[in-house]
Amino acid sequence: MNTLESYRKIVQSLLTAYAAIPIANGTIDCYRVFDPKQDHYQVMNVGWDGHRRVYGCVLHLDIKKGKIWIEQNMTEMRVAQELVDRGVAKDDIVLGFHRTADSQQGLLQVLLLRFYIC
Repeated sequence: MNTLESYRKIVQSLLTAYAAIPIANGTIDCYRVFDPKQDHYQVMNVGWDGHRRVYGCVLHLDIKKGKIWIEQNMTEMRVAQELVDRGVAKDDIVLGFHRTADSQQGLLQVLLLRFYIC
């Protein structure tokens, strides 16, 4: 299996595991949205918490040029660490929600990633 296929399976497995965790409050559904042709992967929460509407992307990962980009993480899960634990090379993880993501090889990006993978 090549690296791209491996990363697709890892990302899908991680998001599937997260989406299976029951949401304690409200009537909220957790949806997986996978587009393996364009390598976009998301988890959405949709529903109601009392009188408050809940709708939004809580996790968003993309695969671009052989790297996994963490675009959004509104969870308590340490996504970068989970990816490393599942076999993704640290150098292949990009924190897309930090401005330094444009210069992936920069020192700040490396330091930020180390902070997220303690």
